[in-house]
Amino acid sequence: MGLVYADVELINGYDLESARRYIIGEEEIKRMHVNILVDTGSIMLAINENIQEQLQLPIVEKRIMQLANGKIEEYDIVSQVELRFKNRRTMCNAVVLPGDTEPLLGAIPLEDMDVLIHPTRNELIVHPDHPYFAQMKLK
Repeated sequence: MGLVYADVELINGYDLESARRYIIGEEEIKRMHVNILVDTGSIMLAINENIQEQLQLPIVEKRIMQLANGKIEEYDIVSQVELRFKNRRTMCNAVVLPGDTEPLLGAIPLEDMDVLIHPTRNELIVHPDHPYFAQMKLK
C-alpha cells in the first residue's frame, strides 16, 4: 500500500462559534482546503505554521511529543479546528509543525469521522457499513 492523501477542509472553530452567535458573518469564517497525508501511525491532526497562521488558530498549550524517529521535541497545540471530509466532520486539537511541513491526518480524527482507508484503491472513504452518518463505538 502506498501513501494515501485526502482532500479535506480545515475551518477555524472559533469563527464558526462567532458566526453562530452572529458576531461575524459566514463569509468571515476562516477556512481552507488541504490535500493531507492520511497517517494512521500518527495520533493527532498535524498542521503546519502556514496553515495555523492562515486560519489564525490560537496556540493553547505546548506539548512534548516523540517523533517516529524517536526524537523528543516540544510543539505548539491549537484547538477548535473543524475538519471536514465528504459528509463527515470532527472538531479537534492540532499539533503545529514547523514552516510548511506536510500536514498529517492521524488516528483520532479518523476514528471520530468513522472513515477508512480503502486498501486496493489507496484512498480515504467513509465507512461503507454506515455511509450516511458517522457511527462510533462507545466502549
